Amino acid sequence: MDSEETEMGQPNSEIQGFPLEKGETSNVVFSREAPLVSKESTMAGSCNCSMKKLKSAVPAKESDFCRNDKSGHDRKLTRQDRIELGQLFQGAVSSHDWELAESLILLADSQTLNDALCVTLDAIWFLSTQQELYEITGLIKKIIANGAYDFTRAALRTSFLASCVSACQSRTMSLADTVTVMAQRLHERLQECHGDEVLKAEAGAKVQKFTEWALKCIGSHSRCQGNNDRVNHCSAIEIQLQLTAFKTFLDLAGNQLTGKDFAEAFDAACFPLTLFSRSFDAGWASGISATVIEGLLDMLVEGGADNVNQCFLEASRFGSTELVRILLQIAQRNSLDVDVDLALGFASHYCKIGTMECLVEEGNAMAFLGPLMRAAERGCMQVVQWFVKRGCRDMELCLALTAATSSSQVDVAAYLLPHVPHHVLTALSIEILKAAGERSGGSLDGVAFLLHSDFLGEAAATYAVADSIAKSDDEAVAPELKAFVQEHWSEAAFLDGLKQGQEHYMNLMRIFKRGESPIYLRDLPAPLRVAIAYMPLYRECVEVGGRLLSQRLRGQLVEAVRMLGGGALEEVSQGRELLDILEHHLPPFLVCAPSVG
Repeated sequence: MDSEETEMGQPNSEIQGFPLEKGETSNVVFSREAPLVSKESTMAGSCNCSMKKLKSAVPAKESDFCRNDKSGHDRKLTRQDRIELGQLFQGAVSSHDWELAESLILLADSQTLNDALCVTLDAIWFLSTQQELYEITGLIKKIIANGAYDFTRAALRTSFLASCVSACQSRTMSLADTVTVMAQRLHERLQECHGDEVLKAEAGAKVQKFTEWALKCIGSHSRCQGNNDRVNHCSAIEIQLQLTAFKTFLDLAGNQLTGKDFAEAFDAACFPLTLFSRSFDAGWASGISATVIEGLLDMLVEGGADNVNQCFLEASRFGSTELVRILLQIAQRNSLDVDVDLALGFASHYCKIGTMECLVEEGNAMAFLGPLMRAAERGCMQVVQWFVKRGCRDMELCLALTAATSSSQVDVAAYLLPHVPHHVLTALSIEILKAAGERSGGSLDGVAFLLHSDFLGEAAATYAVADSIAKSDDEAVAPELKAFVQEHWSEAAFLDGLKQGQEHYMNLMRIFKRGESPIYLRDLPAPLRVAIAYMPLYRECVEVGGRLLSQRLRGQLVEAVRMLGGGALEEVSQGRELLDILEHHLPPFLVCAPSVG
């Protein structure tokens, strides 16, 4: 980052847009930064400088600056001359000594005139009287008449500053604390962005330095107005004066400002609000503090800014709810289209619940399906619950359940399952399992959850759906899903489970009769013999949870219960009843509280 200092003593800084999501970039470019206050005046933190000293310094400087009688276009000052002249000019503007400020303009070269234009334009956001408006607009006109031409830099810089002023008026903390909050918000925002870490660090340093400058500027003007590290809340009359001054500047600039300049200034004005707005009180956008920034943004749109939707999407992504609210109002007033549904997708992706509320209630966003499915896939329970509580259609819920199942987000699937109507599940059961298997990415935990949960509400129906997939010749059925249900949930798996149970029993009998252990197992109490034989099976059944056992486990359990003398089992088909019988034969101290229902 360029760390040189300009002639007025402020950091030479350039803020360039850092990379966001694919397809998103911030186009704000603050070209060479001109200062508002010198280092000395910033560090001093007061406006108690003696005007006598300023005025007494002017004659001596005039003899240095005006040894030749060239005009501002041709005059070329040394770097030291620019610094000294800039300090004098800044002091004159801060103390409202307009006569002195005008006299200093006559001594400036073109570069210093451009810096003076920036300094004077920045001061408009602290106007409080009609006389100040008259004087400062007159000063701007004289600076331009004498050769200032860098309207782009002045517009971008003052738009950024105006936004910071408006943001700081909404806060109750001191400006010193605001610097800390700003740095934290900027760090959080950069962390949410994708891209090269080095570039992000460089962009962050540039943005932070520029924002710190803005806050120092605000602090300097606040102290000049008699406030101790606080920002005055402007009245409606003061706000109108400030906006009038900015409109005068735009009129004077005329066609020197292009549509691109207006767009970049619009982006510059929005950016600070994305850092601060999460700290705003609810409803800030409809309060007096937001009036300045609304008026500024409206004028930039009138001038040709065409990036309202881009800024709107970015604000939604970062959860800048109050800025989203303002941009919605601007879009409505200027008959502009903003993509509220895409914005809802951004806000929900980053779990910005407050912004989601605003987009739905005030922006009339209605496209719930995409954001809901993506939240279900990611396992973002808070967003899923928000959408469900707002009201989703049956098919939206069903598709969200499928998304959660396919990505094995079991907690989300468990939340969604009771909300999907039974008739929808019944009609689409095979398609739900097929879609979940197709997009599973290798894990079928979600599918297993649905089957264990008896998602159709009837064991026979759930088992039948699984068996139909196992026997299906449909090429649309993922091979992994088909192999899974064939092994665990098909009728063939049940028969295989019975066979395994029989083999297990035969092996136990051989051990009891022919084993060479010094402990005679057949002499142990019956409950202990049952525990030795079937405790592993019992624990496996308990651990899987849910209402249904897989067909393979169910087959093994049926055979175990039959061998224990459980009687006729034709009517006992559920995991809970079978486990109850097995538990009856186990020692009480080994029995778990099963989750199989």
